[in-house]
Amino acid sequence: MTEAVAGKVAIVIGATGLVGNALVEQLAQAPHIGQVIAITRRPVDYGSDKICNQVVDFDQLEKTADVFKGDILFSCLGTTRKQAGSLEAQRIVDVDYQYRAAQLAAKQGVSHYLLVSSSGANVQSSSGYMKMKGELEQAIEKLGFPRVSILQPSLLLGTRDHLRVGEMIGSWLLPALCLLPGLRRYRPIRGEQVAATMVKLSGCQGQGLERLVLDQVFS
Repeated sequence: MTEAVAGKVAIVIGATGLVGNALVEQLAQAPHIGQVIAITRRPVDYGSDKICNQVVDFDQLEKTADVFKGDILFSCLGTTRKQAGSLEAQRIVDVDYQYRAAQLAAKQGVSHYLLVSSSGANVQSSSGYMKMKGELEQAIEKLGFPRVSILQPSLLLGTRDHLRVGEMIGSWLLPALCLLPGLRRYRPIRGEQVAATMVKLSGCQGQGLERLVLDQVFS
């Protein structure tokens, strides 16, 4: 792979989340990125001239379609069923918002789309969460981006602004379990490590669909 041209415009949705927040900070330091457009629900002061915060209403994204003009779209948006209140409400955030943002970006000529999905994403899954992740991946692949990078990490570790009990328990158990033979590839990964891999991918030329699963997400 060869290095990308400097001065690219990077767009980030889910910019205040575990991965997205780290991603915005890392992109601001990346030499191949000229501007970072951090799309959020509420104003955020990033304290960097390189970062432009754009506040949008995700229920009416079409009204702010111009914010999706750029070279690269990073999609890190997501919630939990508990936060959303139901699986249907979670789907609006995890699938609908991300897909509509991707549609707008594709129409604006964005050439590279990067998605934080999940290990086990599969349209045939009996898990509602894994099924919706698989459906989003499948829908994105049909939008015609010249390059699509899908990351499927295991459990994400890091400091969040809200407690996720299941993930907290998993963060205690998985590291120990992954010491067993054959299970290392399922080890948890920190949000900033996922972000670093995304930045690395965006800094290299590529074409078509690439999917990084489990330990392949580690940069």
